[in-house]
Amino acid sequence: MSYTLYLGDPAYSSWSMRGWLLFDAFDIPVRTVWVPMYSDAFTAMQERHAPARTVPNLEIGDGEARVWESLAIAETLTERHPEAGHWPEGTPARAAARSLAGEMHASFRALRDRPSMNLRRRYTGFAPTEAEAADAARVQALWAWALTQFGGPYLGGADFGAVDAMYAPVATRFVTYGFPLDAAAQDYVAAVYAHPSFRRWHAMADADPRVLDRYDLDLPSAGPTGAPRPAPLAAERYTGSVADAANAACPYSGKPVREDSLARIDGRVVGFCNPGCRDKSVADAAAWPALMALLTPEA
Repeated sequence: MSYTLYLGDPAYSSWSMRGWLLFDAFDIPVRTVWVPMYSDAFTAMQERHAPARTVPNLEIGDGEARVWESLAIAETLTERHPEAGHWPEGTPARAAARSLAGEMHASFRALRDRPSMNLRRRYTGFAPTEAEAADAARVQALWAWALTQFGGPYLGGADFGAVDAMYAPVATRFVTYGFPLDAAAQDYVAAVYAHPSFRRWHAMADADPRVLDRYDLDLPSAGPTGAPRPAPLAAERYTGSVADAANAACPYSGKPVREDSLARIDGRVVGFCNPGCRDKSVADAAAWPALMALLTPEA
């Protein structure tokens, strides 16, 4: 059965991140359709998919069913792919993971308002309100309890789960706005940022040229390079001939490489089928297994 997942801008849409992670982190194939938020295209999508009004928005098959809430998507995928491991094994860990995910979905209004997800910024001088600070403290208390109870490095134990997909955007908020974190929270944020699927999402956000000023605060800020991300491979855009590339087909799509979509990565020129594929690879080459297979010599 095929899936189509409609998503908003990767730098800003926290719920889109959650929905995408529920597929990518569990190796479930999905076709993605990116719809710019606050655009006529987004309004048209909402009208076509009513009563759904939000992203992520999952279409199963050729319109067989539609799911438009992240927790509902997680449970739908659990039903259809019980082997994928969205929830931890064992009643205590599974019950806790579902409880934490439910609290994330229903609570933390202050933390989800003014300090919205913005993967393009790291602010200095952000002063949380009393409500924002209380939400941040509650999140850290939940994380500390779950990590102690189930051994980490993720909230349900050793493996990344749906509960971690739910809290991943909160981890980015703590980084973006410089919330003070205890040691357990720092370790958990680092684990989220190191997860391959999160790295791929962040790379797509880095590569997306669209900027939404409404998500910016009037505070000093830096870009995302200082976030707790694994060190990337040396990579840059490359201007030259397709003949310079080590490959003739894009490692992702299999389509022919284009002259406007070349990069030098780890000392080798690699071609892609479009500038987006190039730029997400330049952002974090090691996050993409197909690219790394191309770059890694056979033994």
